[in-house]
Amino acid sequence: MENNIKLSEVVGTGKDGRILKEDILNFLAKQTGAILPPTPTPAVTKPPPTTPKPVFTGKDVTEPLKGFHKAMVKTMSAALKIPHFGYCDEVDLSRLVALRAELRSVAEGRGVKLSYMPFFIKAASLGLLHFPILNASVDEGCQNITYKASHNIGLAMDTNQGLLVPNVKNVQLLSVFEIAQELNRLQALGSTGQLGTSDLTGGTFTLSNIGSIGGTYAKPVILPPEVAIGALGKIQVSSKLFQDDQSRNMKISVNVLMQFLRESFRSIFSVSSGAFCRSWSSSVQLVTEGLMEEVEMFYYRSLSE
Repeated sequence: MENNIKLSEVVGTGKDGRILKEDILNFLAKQTGAILPPTPTPAVTKPPPTTPKPVFTGKDVTEPLKGFHKAMVKTMSAALKIPHFGYCDEVDLSRLVALRAELRSVAEGRGVKLSYMPFFIKAASLGLLHFPILNASVDEGCQNITYKASHNIGLAMDTNQGLLVPNVKNVQLLSVFEIAQELNRLQALGSTGQLGTSDLTGGTFTLSNIGSIGGTYAKPVILPPEVAIGALGKIQVSSKLFQDDQSRNMKISVNVLMQFLRESFRSIFSVSSGAFCRSWSSSVQLVTEGLMEEVEMFYYRSLSE
């Protein structure tokens, strides 16, 4: 053997007294006086601490639909049975934005909060004068269409009672400031849950202002028995290119809004959606220009009171 070891002198520690490598090394160490390092023992890995799993104790709650919620579910379910046609367009409101900024203090002096909606509602009424087919209703059997004389324009409103649609009666007879006063009244009643049946019925056309919650695009659902609904996105600043008198390209910032109109195929006798949207856009400009005369009368009444 290499180290002249007599195996009979080595004490085996293996199974059944078998001599292991460690036994040989230990025997040599005793013979030479060398100190061998201890045989490494495998490290003991502690298992990760166990965290008790959370126990969910929540339970589903079922409650009956009541009041306005129940009525709205019924109405919207009926609305989804109506075949819809949609149209979308962009409107430049830069002049209106500037005018409203000037008139806010005038209106507040009269106790009126002036938002953009009174302008939009009045413009919608002017558009409906040219397109009475959109200010109408169709009976359940789709046998008769009734053209409404009054422009009772509804505004979708988020209240503590849910989404409600009160309407401003006879918009065709009201000024922008008078519409603003009526909107203030409806919003105050809506915030306290006091809107009455007369406020919520009799609508002939509806606008949904998704811009008030930061929305840009929408697909509004017609509120039966009406035949059309409009939606207005938020006003955004956008850059536009145009050419001046010397054919130079110029960039300007404008305030634009996306308008949407959806009408029922039950009442369409022509492609009126696009024409109405263009008419509404033009009417906004007319309202903006015509309001200056109204402002002069407003100041005159203020001085005479």
